[in-house]
Amino acid sequence: MSPFPFAWAEGDAPATLAMRCLEQLETLPDGASLGLLYATGAIGGRLGEALEVLRAAHPGVTWIGTVGDGLAVTGREIYDTPALAVMVADLPRGQFQLVAPDGDLVPPEVEAWLAGREGVFALLHGDPTDAATPLLLAQLANHAAIGFANGGLSASETVHAQVAAEVRRGGLSGVLFDNAIGVLTDHTQGCSPLGPVHALSETHRNIAVRLDGRPALEVLREDVGEVIARDLQRMGGYIFAALPVPHTDTGDYLVRNLVGLDPKQGLVAVGDDLEGQEQLMFCRRDGNTARADLERMLQRLTARLDGRTPRGGVYVSCVGRGRHQFGDQSEELRAIQEGLGDFPLVGFFANGEIYNGRLYGYTGVLTLFVE
Repeated sequence: MSPFPFAWAEGDAPATLAMRCLEQLETLPDGASLGLLYATGAIGGRLGEALEVLRAAHPGVTWIGTVGDGLAVTGREIYDTPALAVMVADLPRGQFQLVAPDGDLVPPEVEAWLAGREGVFALLHGDPTDAATPLLLAQLANHAAIGFANGGLSASETVHAQVAAEVRRGGLSGVLFDNAIGVLTDHTQGCSPLGPVHALSETHRNIAVRLDGRPALEVLREDVGEVIARDLQRMGGYIFAALPVPHTDTGDYLVRNLVGLDPKQGLVAVGDDLEGQEQLMFCRRDGNTARADLERMLQRLTARLDGRTPRGGVYVSCVGRGRHQFGDQSEELRAIQEGLGDFPLVGFFANGEIYNGRLYGYTGVLTLFVE
């Protein structure tokens, strides 16, 4: 099976970028059916102009996608300029289904497609400003037919646009793949744990009141060490909370921002609801650890590929990774290229990453399509 055609262009008006991508794609293979379309946030509200050009050239292709703080393509990261990346797959039409939930309901046509299936893989894009997004994600990810869900939340200083056959805003959209389509996936963390996992003894909404029976801030000070504990402002952008993923033997965790500290009452406020959570730990954003964990992810995927070359891939990385954590010479995407070889790769830098149906932060999520 041949690689999926892909292309990217930067520095022009949206319609011109689309035409430049079409020139690179040239003739699409017979059976070209699904297109992935990612754009930088600089395009924002004009994403429809690019989509119109692509649809006119290839009316038989169904397009999905969104906008990001930057673009990820094979071996390169693109920021701070209008840019577009596309990839077109020649998949049997009956083996994938567009999804764009209406309100809090999975549309009837999607329910009908899911009926009788199992192990369905979902590639999803969501609006981080819409309160319904995490609810829709949970509904889809917990559907009996869906085995795994990846993707990310759009990132833009203008419009958080998504593409699901047409440009839309709000909620969640994407595509579902039958388990006959070969997919490999893994993720990599951008933070490392600081101390032990603590029991959440007392919480109030998003506030940790007591950990291990002690004031939460007292435990945090102990974990971060004396130097940072003397100046709590030094924690900003460096120290985070983390929620261990239950029922897993991999030590996985969901990173959440620290949004407030109350020294008088010993409280720690976290950027997520803590009600119902049983454990909490603290972690630090660590560039060296992130690089090492990225290498471990690539080694795991290399072993699973067992000599195969992916037909294509999608990489969703946090806006806090990329140039902010690995350097401004596309080091993160170059590491993937060096680790797995040259294959068509598109993606974006997101406002939250989706892996196995959960919302992560400071992670990289890699999805590979294989024979």
